[in-house]
Amino acid sequence: MAPRARRRILPGFGLSLGLSWLYLGLIVLLPLSGLFLKTFTLSWEHFWQAVASPRALAAYRLTFGAAVVAALVNAVFGLLVAWVLVRYRFPGKSLVDALVDLPFALPTAVAGLTLTSLYSTHGWYGRYLEAAGIQVAFTSLGVVVALTFIGLPFVVRTVQPVLEDIDADVEEAAATLGATPWQAFTRVIFPNILPALLSGFTLALARAIGEYGSVVFISGNMPMRTEIAPLLIVTHLEQYDYAGATAIAVVMLTASFALLLAINLLQRWTQRRFEVRPG
Repeated sequence: MAPRARRRILPGFGLSLGLSWLYLGLIVLLPLSGLFLKTFTLSWEHFWQAVASPRALAAYRLTFGAAVVAALVNAVFGLLVAWVLVRYRFPGKSLVDALVDLPFALPTAVAGLTLTSLYSTHGWYGRYLEAAGIQVAFTSLGVVVALTFIGLPFVVRTVQPVLEDIDADVEEAAATLGATPWQAFTRVIFPNILPALLSGFTLALARAIGEYGSVVFISGNMPMRTEIAPLLIVTHLEQYDYAGATAIAVVMLTASFALLLAINLLQRWTQRRFEVRPG
């Protein structure tokens, strides 16, 4: 008697794949195609003038540089926050866990206004930092602060489930074998959470590269100094230079894709590198 076919909740492979491609085509591929088609209306000379002007190059450096720095900061402190939430019990833990998701729910414009009021010269934090000779608001440092704020939840929520799956007995076993706490973390815990940490870093980086609302207030929007690439795109749109705006967007899209592809390849390498093989 032939075995009964396994019943699936979703439709068959062909139908499911077709619907998936249709959805991705309408939501992702079609808008991106329009972006490239609009850029192709420019001649090579006009395209290069739009994407390689000193103002555009300064915006690229600030956008990608601040995004990488913010993602690295979130990778370190996001791992620390996730560790504390998973491994320790303390009063107010549920509140702290809920606050991690606040940047998800808070409108980015509200976040930008709040950070600006805090770090401005007369703000709660800014007045003391100003006395120490550190200016945050309307500088590139303010851009990093804003991108760090919006990117933290990505690292915490990516690493936290992996830490919860690692049994504390693993650390105790390493301790019984003579490992120090640092050795247990670096040789037992960290290899298991590294792929998840890279995923959180990638998500935080991707969000930071395209962030606009929380940065536009605290940066000051000074060309050649604190102007980010998304703001430069908006500036071109306000001047009805749609082709110039799409040209800069294409550069941002290509650079972001290459950067994310490299990180994903690194993540796959780490998964193979630290994969536990049976003896």
